[in-house]
Order: sequence, then C-alpha cells, then structure tokens
Amino acid sequence: MATAPAAGTTGLTYEDLRAFPDDRLRRELIGGELIVTPAPSTRHQDAVTCLTIELGLYARAHGGKVFPAPTDVFLSERDVVEPDVLFVTKPHVARVELPFVRGAPDVVVEVSSPSTRRLELVRKRELYERFGVLEYWYVDLDADRIELYRLSDTGRYGAPTFVMRGERPTSSVLGEFEVDIDQILGPAEVAPVEE
Repeated sequence: MATAPAAGTTGLTYEDLRAFPDDRLRRELIGGELIVTPAPSTRHQDAVTCLTIELGLYARAHGGKVFPAPTDVFLSERDVVEPDVLFVTKPHVARVELPFVRGAPDVVVEVSSPSTRRLELVRKRELYERFGVLEYWYVDLDADRIELYRLSDTGRYGAPTFVMRGERPTSSVLGEFEVDIDQILGPAEVAPVEE
C-alpha cells in the first residue's frame, strides 16, 4: 500500500533515496515526497513479465531498451520513480545510464494494485505528462482493460483510449508493436460462488 508522508519524508532528493536500505520496498520521489509501496501480487508481476518479454522482442527487432521495475527513472532531483515497465526508443538510448534512466522514457507502463490506483492514475500520470513521456499505459487488472494516454502536440495527455479483452493495443510510439491484451491481463478473475 502507498504510505502517507511521515515527518522527514518530504523535501527529499535522489541522494536521500539512495541512502535507504534494499528491503524490497519500492521507494519513489514525487516532488520530493517519499512514496513507499510493498512488493506487488503475482498477477501484477505476470502482467509485468508478459509486457517485458513482448517489448524485449520488439527491442531486439527494432532497437531500443526495455526495463522492468526496479529501474529508477531520474526526472529531476526530487522526481525519481520506478515504473513497472519502461521503454526507451533507439533514438533516445543515450538516456540509459548505469544507475538509472535520465529523463523521460518514451513509453511507461504501470500495472494496477489496489493500494496504488490513485498514485498511478493521478500523481504519476500528471508527472509523466509534465516530463514528456510520450505514451503512458495503465494496465487496470480490476477493470480488465488498458488505458492508453498519448501526449498531444500541446504537451498534454488527451482522453485515454480504453482497450478491452479480445483487443490488441497498439502504440503510436512503437510503430509495429502489438500485444494480445488477454495475455497481459491473464485469466479473468471469477468471483467465488456463495453457497
């Protein structure tokens, strides 16, 4: 679950972030505020693995780099996040440095977790928009869909495109990239039958 800011967890920088122990918690900074989330569910990780493999195959054929979390994206000293999956296109691979990706990846994917929904759909989406991430994919496991946000010429995300089961989301950034949404979402969850 995402935590509320505690005393001493605002006004932080990347150097402060690096000083925390490696304890399997995801720590990110948005506007200098520390955001901490626990390890995700296996369904979440299945979606991340599927997208990482598919984007990896695309990168092998077309160039570019794909990274799953935990990979830091250094947007500014006070804005450092770990998207679930990120893609940097071939023309921008110089953004990939040894400790992190410096600047906006071309495509960012966040996979929903119940405790991080508001963080991903509001705060992170606004952050990605502000720093010029061309495409933001929000994989909503609860709604069984993907919301695709594309950066317009005005530097803003337009209304999302909803991609439902049985459809194949396409990327305006990655040209020929297509993936089966049912693979990403996994089997539909069925509510238990009450007796």
